[in-house]
Amino acid sequence: MAVKDNQHTGPAHVAVIMDGNGRWAQMRGRPRLFGHQAGARRVREILEACPELGIHYLTIFAFSTENWKRTQAEVTGLMTLFRRYIQKEAQSLLDNGVRVRFIGDRDRLEPRLVRMMRGLEQLTEDNDLVHLTIAINYGGRDEVARATRRLAREVAAGRLDPEDVDAETLPRFLDTCLLPDPDLVIRTSGEARISNFLLWQSAYAEYEFTPVLWPDFTAAHFAEIVWNYSTRERRFGAVSA
Repeated sequence: MAVKDNQHTGPAHVAVIMDGNGRWAQMRGRPRLFGHQAGARRVREILEACPELGIHYLTIFAFSTENWKRTQAEVTGLMTLFRRYIQKEAQSLLDNGVRVRFIGDRDRLEPRLVRMMRGLEQLTEDNDLVHLTIAINYGGRDEVARATRRLAREVAAGRLDPEDVDAETLPRFLDTCLLPDPDLVIRTSGEARISNFLLWQSAYAEYEFTPVLWPDFTAAHFAEIVWNYSTRERRFGAVSA
């Protein structure tokens, strides 16, 4: 992979681990789903801030492959919230030039939700102002395993020589094959871990861990982190000029 230019510029692709919804709700004596609802509303503000900040791609972690371990009530509530988000926001996303994609394994999701996800992708497929990618039933390890299976099928069918498989080959089979790698990954709520999110794609991403809970994470917080990113030197394994 070629070493990229070391210019101090803003990120084109920002990925966000939206953490802290449950704690935000519990601090207010409310059920966890109340926090998830507040977090869903926050997505719109952050998305609207992207064009002015020069961000062309925004990827958000909505539901992980591990989140099925939560209570049935919370999981059911989240799936309902996803459907409502699509219904409520579809026209606004279309009108504001946002192209939506979903990544993750759809096999475990309810068919109704999958149809709505596919419909939103088709509705917005000609938009190009901001590319919003929503990760649902997504896990980085699961994604790499699924990509490897697809790659293995190509080898077994004789369409791909094993000797040609390298670091440039596997990304073509990832859920994010149509997206650039993230430049910046933000995690809210103060937790300093990546939680199985975009493991392959974030190999050279810059990380920012903020103590702000996601429902309290404003466009001003977002802009400050993006500005701080622009002061960093990204060397991609090279040495400083």
